[in-house]
Amino acid sequence: MTLHLDPGLQREIQEEVNAQYRSPSHFQTKLDRVNLYLPVVERVLREEGVPEDFKFLVIQESSLISDAVSTSNAVGFWQFKQATAEEVLLRVDQEVDERKNIVSATRGAASYLKKHQRYLDNWAITLVSYQMGLGGANNYYKGRHKGERTMDLDRKTYWYLKKFLAHKIAFEPQLGQVVSNGDYLHEYPVKGPTDLKTLAKSLGVSENHLREYNTWASKGRIPGDRTYVVTYLLNGIVPNRPILVSETPQATNEGLAPSRQNAGGFPRISGNLSNARQPREIKINGIRGILANSSDQRRLAAQAGISERKLRRSNDLKPSDPVQAGRYYYTRRKKSKGEPEEHIAQPGETLWEISQLYGIRLHSLMAKNRLYRDEQLLPGMVLRLRKYYKKNEPIRRVKLTPAPQRLPAAKQAAVPVKAAPSVETPPKTTRPSPDPEPSAPASLVVHLVQPGDTLYAISRKYGVTVADLKSWNQIGSDNILSVGQKLEIRK
Repeated sequence: MTLHLDPGLQREIQEEVNAQYRSPSHFQTKLDRVNLYLPVVERVLREEGVPEDFKFLVIQESSLISDAVSTSNAVGFWQFKQATAEEVLLRVDQEVDERKNIVSATRGAASYLKKHQRYLDNWAITLVSYQMGLGGANNYYKGRHKGERTMDLDRKTYWYLKKFLAHKIAFEPQLGQVVSNGDYLHEYPVKGPTDLKTLAKSLGVSENHLREYNTWASKGRIPGDRTYVVTYLLNGIVPNRPILVSETPQATNEGLAPSRQNAGGFPRISGNLSNARQPREIKINGIRGILANSSDQRRLAAQAGISERKLRRSNDLKPSDPVQAGRYYYTRRKKSKGEPEEHIAQPGETLWEISQLYGIRLHSLMAKNRLYRDEQLLPGMVLRLRKYYKKNEPIRRVKLTPAPQRLPAAKQAAVPVKAAPSVETPPKTTRPSPDPEPSAPASLVVHLVQPGDTLYAISRKYGVTVADLKSWNQIGSDNILSVGQKLEIRK
C-alpha cells in the first residue's frame, strides 16, 4: 500500500520517532533485541503470506520482551489475551504458554491478521483491527477504504496506526546490524516429551540460559503433543535455520519442464583485474571483493583490510570454514537479491555456492525458496533469486541434460570450480539423486563428510589410505574437512 502523510501528520510522527532515539542506551538495548528476533519474525510472516512490514508491530506491542504483560493482561511478544491466543491455536496452560514463544506467537499473529484482512481487504485497516478488534475496526471505518491500495492520512488518523508508522521509520534504517555482542538467535525444533535440563546438556548450553530464552516452557518441560521451537544464543554468523518438514517446498520428478540454461557470465568480475589481490581494486557482481592469497581466514581478512567477522559475514562463512587461495571472496556484504530472476540447481551444487555465484546473501536465498539444508536441494530445482515462493507453492523443476557430475568445491571458494567427471553414490538419505552417467566408472563413489568425520575414519571405512584420499581430493597438509564436503573415493 501507499500511504500519503500530510505535513501535520509527518511532524507528529517525527516527534514520536525522536522520542525513540532520545536515550541512546535504551534504544541500543531495544535495537539488539530487534536484530536478534526480527529475522525469525520476518521468516514466519513471509511463510504465512503477511506483509513483512508487520514485523514493526511486534516491536510496538512488546519491545520484543517475551514475558511482557499489559494492564489488560495481554501477554507475550504479540500481546495476546488467553481467549484470543486459543482462538489462533496457541497452547496456554500451566505447562506451556506459546504467547512467549517467538515462532508460535508470530504464526498466531499472522493467522489473526489474515482472518481480519479477508474481511477488511485493507492492510492498514487490518493493522488497526489488531488493537481494536475486527468489530471495532469495522464500526470505526464503516467499510470506508475497503479494497483501497492508496490512502491519504492526516492528524486525525487513528493513534495506533500513527504509532506503528513511527516504529517503522525509527527502526527500519537500523535493521540487519549485528547484535552488539555478536550473538544470534538459534532455532532448534524439538518434539518432546523432554525437558530443558536434558536439552541443555545435548546443546552444550546452561539450563538457565535455555530458561531465559524459552520462558514459554513455564516449568522447564517440553511436552510431546507437537513440535516446539527452542531458541538460544550462539555467537557468529547465522547458520542454516532448521525448519519443520511441513514447511519444506515439495518437488517431484513428474512433469518436469524442458531443460533451459542458466544465465551466463556469473560471477561478474570487474575493475583492475591485474591488482585483484589488493583491497578495493575489483568488484564481484558489483560488490567489493578480493582474490585470496591465503587459505586462512585471519590472513585473508588482513589482506583485505577488514576484520575476520566482516569477512565471514560478507561470505556467509563460519569460523571453522576454510578459505582457498586463488578464489574470489566478497569484502562487502552481499545483496538480498541476485541479478537474474532464477537459477537452475545443478547436480552437486550447494546453496552456499549458488549464493556466492550471484552475490546473494545465503539466508535470503534460503528464505526465497524455503530451503534451509543442502539435502533439500534437488537437481533441476528452479531457485528464485529475486522473488519468494509463496507458502504451499510447489517449487518448480526442469529436466537436466544428462552430463557427467562434478564434485563441488566445498564451502571454500566464491567461484565454483569444475572437477573431473564423477558418479555420485549418495549416502543413505531421502534426497533423490539423478541417474549416474552410464559410461562413468562404477568403482568411483563419493563420501559426504558428516560431523565428526576424519580422514583416518573415512579411509578405514572404504579400505583406502589417507594419502590416497588426500591425493584424490587435493587436500593440503592442514587436513581440513568441511561438513557437507564431497570426497571422491576410487576403490
